[in-house]
Amino acid sequence: MLSDSSRSSRPARARRPASRALLVLLAAFLGCFCLLSACEGCRPSTTPADGTTATTNEAPRARLYLVSDLAGALEPCGCVKDQLGGMDHFGALVTAEKGKVVDYATLAAGPLFFMDMDIPDEKKSQEIAKAETIAATLKTLKLAAFAPAKNGFAAGVETLARLRDASGAALLAANVSAGALAPAKTKIIDVGGIKIGVIGVAAPDKAAPAPGQKETPLADVTSSPAIPAVKEGVAALKKEGAQALVVLAAVGRGEAKRIADDNPELLAILVGSTGASGDSNTKAAPPEKIGDVLVVETANHLQTVGVLDIHLRGDAPKAGLVTLADGTGIERMQKREELTGRIDELRKKIATWETDKSISPRDVAARKADVAKLEAERDALDKAPATASGSSYRYVMREIRDNLGADDAVKAQMGAFYKKVNDANKIAFKDKKPAPVAKGEAGYVGVEACANCHEDAKKVWDGTGHAHAYATLEKQFKEANLDCVGCHVTGYDKPGGSTVTHVSDLKDVQCEVCHGPGSLHAAKPDDVRIPIARPTPEACIACHHPPHVHTFDAKAKMSDILGPGHGRPLTK
Repeated sequence: MLSDSSRSSRPARARRPASRALLVLLAAFLGCFCLLSACEGCRPSTTPADGTTATTNEAPRARLYLVSDLAGALEPCGCVKDQLGGMDHFGALVTAEKGKVVDYATLAAGPLFFMDMDIPDEKKSQEIAKAETIAATLKTLKLAAFAPAKNGFAAGVETLARLRDASGAALLAANVSAGALAPAKTKIIDVGGIKIGVIGVAAPDKAAPAPGQKETPLADVTSSPAIPAVKEGVAALKKEGAQALVVLAAVGRGEAKRIADDNPELLAILVGSTGASGDSNTKAAPPEKIGDVLVVETANHLQTVGVLDIHLRGDAPKAGLVTLADGTGIERMQKREELTGRIDELRKKIATWETDKSISPRDVAARKADVAKLEAERDALDKAPATASGSSYRYVMREIRDNLGADDAVKAQMGAFYKKVNDANKIAFKDKKPAPVAKGEAGYVGVEACANCHEDAKKVWDGTGHAHAYATLEKQFKEANLDCVGCHVTGYDKPGGSTVTHVSDLKDVQCEVCHGPGSLHAAKPDDVRIPIARPTPEACIACHHPPHVHTFDAKAKMSDILGPGHGRPLTK
């Protein structure tokens, strides 16, 4: 078919009026064409043959799912509904979107497999098993490459090598020397027929220790400046015919922006950290452009995932770097960030209000309607048409939430991990008993001993979630999980209390979690007072704190565990 410019350049004598028969034939042809077009409209739109025009629902040729600072977070704690995160929910997102893209891959900037830079010996076996599960699930989600942080070396170079192999991805660190690990510098991945060159840089030896922790140097692991390594990688990938260049930068945002300044040919930089510690969730900085380079990072612990779509059209060269227009728009990014913030705040309130009997269900429903309205507005921004002509990219941030559903394959992998760890920990910790109680100090006696005198308080406790805390873990094969058990039993790891397997009469969140160990009071109730007669709301924060819950008003929540004979007068 000739282009518009080609048709207009024909001599006038070539444009003759069509005969009546020709017009009839043309009309019939157009009718068939329109019918076929209507049928095609039922299918996902693909890249136009001539590459000049994109429909609003055009399937991107390549999609990159971008993850930074996953840091060993397989899923969030299940204390409340609608938590951010969860590998099974990420899997559901990828599965649901498969039909909307030609091809996809996942890229990550560390930390990836471990939550902390140092792992206590007691937890090492469980943490390695979790890291292996993360590696296996990421393989099903087509992880192609990742840049490591110090956390990746927490269980040793040999373990990191095994995790790399289990994930099926390339470990890229162009500026890092790590002995036998021998990180690769670059990799070209083919996504939807597009050759995407990926460079990884990291600085695991530069990670600062977490507050209160001593610095533990990495043996045989050193890094050199990242910028020259990226420049060298760019040159190598261009020679290999890369059409787009992405850097995985586990070096922090400041260094990533300097890389962008010095390498304007890059399409995007995914920002990770040199190292991280703890389970606290962080909020990612909004995406920005340094020149023409897109600099992005996602919220840690898989709260969000970046989605970078590439629309490659007929104007693109068959080899060499392709100029990709920004089809996202900074203004749209900023508006989306504002909407996401408002949505998140409302969701936090709803999660709290749903369990607060003083809040009217009508008010909760109204706030849910507000969330739905804001989400529809945000979705409209995400679905705005891509650039109408020429090759382009689109970037959005997607939240990983319960409402995405759960991918069956990933869910099965996670379930197998919990069962395996549960069984292993029951054996590993079967002989670990609580420390003995020092002479003259109180130990833990359990709720039944308390109920001998405090029957009314026991009745109130029976109606709370605290009374079923241990059963919640048992249903999920998590009662021996070191990340969970401590907040679902009484006196955990305390003298005269409980351990992983020695829970006997101390299952659930009993009286003594709040009131203190009661053996001395139980033995002589008239002579020895209850250690903490009136617990303050601050006592709840030991377990009920972010990220285990979105927000937690301890003072307001106290009312959920009080009743007649337990903090309130008995009714006659």
